[in-house]
Amino acid sequence: QVELVESGGGLVQAGGSLRLSCAASGIIFRISNMGWYRQAPGKQRESVASITTRHNTNYADSVKGRFTISRDNAKNTVALQMNSLEPEDTAVYYCKATYLNGDYWGQGTQVSVTS
Repeated sequence: QVELVESGGGLVQAGGSLRLSCAASGIIFRISNMGWYRQAPGKQRESVASITTRHNTNYADSVKGRFTISRDNAKNTVALQMNSLEPEDTAVYYCKATYLNGDYWGQGTQVSVTS
């Protein structure tokens, strides 16, 4: 059974930082592509950052230079370091794993940024 559990969300002032973490189980993590998505109220879910099995990364234009995605294959975790947070970053953040052509999602963690 695949399980993704996000943690690290919270309330922060604009300009602050948060670090999200996602712990995966039930998959062979080292051969899974991982990503972070977010969904703000009234908006569609969007990709924030992704990292491949070879550690190649990709970012949404809105977070480039502020967010950093990383993975630890030994711990089966993927992290999202978020710096210089803006109120527009407020959303529920989801972890996604792509494993053997299947997509798996975590339950999400709330990030709220106040101005």
